[in-house]
Amino acid sequence: MSELADYLKSKRQVVDRVLDANLPPAETPPNVIHEAMRYAVLGGGKRIRPIVAIAAAEACGANVDELLVPIAALELIHTYSLVHDDLPALDDDDLRRGQKTTHVVFGEAMGILTGDALLTEAFAWLAKPIAAVDAAHQLRAIREVAVAVDSQGMIGGQVADIIATGTDESTPELLDFIHRNKTSKLLTASVVLGGLLANASDEKIEALRKYGSAIGLAFQIVDDLLDQEEDAATLGKTAGKDVAQGKLTYPALFGTDAARAKVESLLGEALRNAAIIAGPVNYLPGIARFICERRS
Repeated sequence: MSELADYLKSKRQVVDRVLDANLPPAETPPNVIHEAMRYAVLGGGKRIRPIVAIAAAEACGANVDELLVPIAALELIHTYSLVHDDLPALDDDDLRRGQKTTHVVFGEAMGILTGDALLTEAFAWLAKPIAAVDAAHQLRAIREVAVAVDSQGMIGGQVADIIATGTDESTPELLDFIHRNKTSKLLTASVVLGGLLANASDEKIEALRKYGSAIGLAFQIVDDLLDQEEDAATLGKTAGKDVAQGKLTYPALFGTDAARAKVESLLGEALRNAAIIAGPVNYLPGIARFICERRS
C-alpha cells in the first residue's frame, strides 16, 4: 500500500473513532433519531472533508489531536446533505455508501429530522472552545463553514441544480455556479478550516482557499464522469442517475474529453497552491491527485 493510501486509511479510522465517540449513543432518548444519525454517519464514506482539513492543519504545523472534534463536524454536515439529497422530494434514492438510504430504513419524516439534527450537532462541535486555537481564528472558522453551506453556498447550488434539471438551461455559467456552490464550497471551507485552526498566516489561508476551490470543483466533475462510467456496486450509490434525470453536468455539456481536461487543469492549480504551504508534513498534493484520479 502506498504512503498516501496508508495516510488516508489511518486518518479515516481516526475520523471514524471521533464520530463514534462524540455522536449521542443510540440508546439516548428518543432512540430512533440517534439510531438514524449513527446509521447515516457511521455507514461508511471516504471522509474526504475532514481528512483534507487534517492535512491542511498538519501542513500548517498544527498538532491536530485537539482539533479533531470540530474537524469531524465537517462529516456531519456532509452526511446531512446526503441524507436530504436522497429524500423522495429531491433525488429520491434508495442506495448510499453501499447501504439503504436513511429515509428508506427509518421513514421519510425521520430522514428529514436526521439531516436537521446532524447539521445542528455539527455547529455544536465546531463551537467547542479549543485551548490551542486563537478565539478569533475559531470564530472565523465557524463562519467560514456556515457561509459555505448557506442559501448562497451549498443550499443555493442545490436549488439551482433542482431548477436546471430537465430544462434547456444548460450554460457553462450555470453549470459552474451549481458545482462551485453545491460541492466545491464545503470542500474549500474544510481546507480553510484546517488552516484557521492551525493559526496559519493569511498568505497560507489564501493558498489553501485556492487549493480547496480547485479540488472541490474537480471532485464534482469526477463524480459526473463516474456516474456515467461506473456501476452501482463500485460507486456505492445508484449509477446513471444524472443522465436519467437530465442533470446539468460537465460531460453532458462539454463531453468526456473536455471534462477530463478540466480536471487536469484543476489538479495543476491545486498542486501549485499546495506547494506554497510547503510544510514539513504535506499530504495536500497527494490528496489532490487522489481526488482527481479516483474511480469511486
